[in-house]
Amino acid sequence: MAAARSVGMEAEVAALRGRFAAGGTRGAEWRAAQLRGILRMAAEAEAEVCRALHADLAKPYTESYEAPKKTLRTLTLLVNWEIWNERNRRIFQHKELSTVNWEIWNERNRRIFQHKELSTRSLLTKIKEEAKTWSRIALVKSSCKFALKNLKKWMKPQKVTAPLMTFPSTARVAAEPLGVVLIISAWNYPFLLSIDPIIGAIAAGNAVVLKPSEVAPATSSLLAELLPRYVDGSCIKVVEGGVAETTTLLEQKWDKIFYTGNGKVGRIVMASAAKHLTPVVLELGGKCPVVVDSNVNLHVTAKRIAAGKWGCNNGQACISPDFIITTKSFAPKLLEALEKVLEKFYGRDPLRSSDLSRIVNSNHFNRLKNLMDDENVSNKIVFGGQRDEHQLKIAPTIFMDVPLDSEIMKEEIFGPLLPIITVDKIHESFALINSMTKPLAAYLFTKDSKLQEQYEVAISAGGMLVNDTAVHLTNQYLPFGGVGESGMGAYHGRFSFEAFSHKKAVLVRRFAGEAAARYPPYSPAKLKILRGVLKGNLGAMIQAILGFPRGK
Repeated sequence: MAAARSVGMEAEVAALRGRFAAGGTRGAEWRAAQLRGILRMAAEAEAEVCRALHADLAKPYTESYEAPKKTLRTLTLLVNWEIWNERNRRIFQHKELSTVNWEIWNERNRRIFQHKELSTRSLLTKIKEEAKTWSRIALVKSSCKFALKNLKKWMKPQKVTAPLMTFPSTARVAAEPLGVVLIISAWNYPFLLSIDPIIGAIAAGNAVVLKPSEVAPATSSLLAELLPRYVDGSCIKVVEGGVAETTTLLEQKWDKIFYTGNGKVGRIVMASAAKHLTPVVLELGGKCPVVVDSNVNLHVTAKRIAAGKWGCNNGQACISPDFIITTKSFAPKLLEALEKVLEKFYGRDPLRSSDLSRIVNSNHFNRLKNLMDDENVSNKIVFGGQRDEHQLKIAPTIFMDVPLDSEIMKEEIFGPLLPIITVDKIHESFALINSMTKPLAAYLFTKDSKLQEQYEVAISAGGMLVNDTAVHLTNQYLPFGGVGESGMGAYHGRFSFEAFSHKKAVLVRRFAGEAAARYPPYSPAKLKILRGVLKGNLGAMIQAILGFPRGK
């Protein structure tokens, strides 16, 4: 079985190499056509993608799905209600009628809108659900449009300076495709983390094999069905399966491997790649710290931390805040603000909230449960802690001052648990963060520009964000990737194109300008000129270009 699978995979890769060698993926027209196909797929298959994401992770979605148009229409209806409401208020103010009469009139109008299913609450609910549903698809569309807009510019060779030593000549850097690349995606954002790297690989002119995560089976199956409908199936393929299929894929020779996931599997990928000297991009994770100064806007800070932690797939995201560091005196205020925000976001019973994603499977649920039940931290829970194994849901849970040697502080949490570590002075956070492995993202909330500068210099991380969390990945002009154990390589925007390209140096000389000093037989006069050239001596360079010493 394994041997047959290996032979079949070798044949698939060989066919892809044949298509690449024939130039099938190199042309700008082919690249643009595939990107437009992905853009169409993201637009036309929104409902299918939404259903798959809900099946895999219980992410919110609406049954009737045309996100942008629906959302705009809903917003319009809400605005119309507010205009109606304000108009009636002005009428009553003008006539100086009593507050009671105004309330009666207002209630009558509200009933009219409720009868037509246009109440303010229902409208806001629709907006909220629709926005959450299409946000990941919107990121794919944004990446695709950005690549299409800049494709010709990225493909164009970049002229660089040609030194006088090689005069007359021209020099340029040409971006050439690597060949046949393998993309292994993750389960936590199974659509986005599959398609986003593919966009870069296609833009760079490569043939691609995508291996979606088997932990998100609905999305994996959908991608295997959808992609061949919208892109060139002879150059872009999807391989489904589990560990056995991934192992077989890693046995093949690739021109680059792009892996998103955890460090344990990342090491396996890197070891397999080393056998063929295959370069890799590893998008891993780590314990992303959040340092909170005491001079911040407390309510905004709490909202942005909560959105980055629990709003990002209930903590199941590589850039999710992993722990907070703040001062002992400020910690109670921050905790109180987080409690208020979380109750507003998810209600008093968050396990019943449709806005909170479930844990992906029972294995991850039990892993998180074990972290919570650890005798060293179970008594440190200061908020939340509810869980429902049947639904695979865990409520937002906050710990205060867990031991630094506890399991929850040793590994990436990747879930809805958030420890708060307190220090006497905020600058003590630097040493604590630097005692750990380098994170994928580091966050800081402060109004102190000097502290911000010190944090930026002192902390090494894949990316850094001040006064917010997670949103830096939406900027197509910024690279997204890790450093150290949080990964290697980067992508997004032009960085995606470069991740799947080789920068080839090209120097073109003319037949004039022969330098006799470079050729044997060598003499003291030639050696003098050569030494001058290497030192950058202009006179020696001119002598060399003019062919001195002549006749020697």
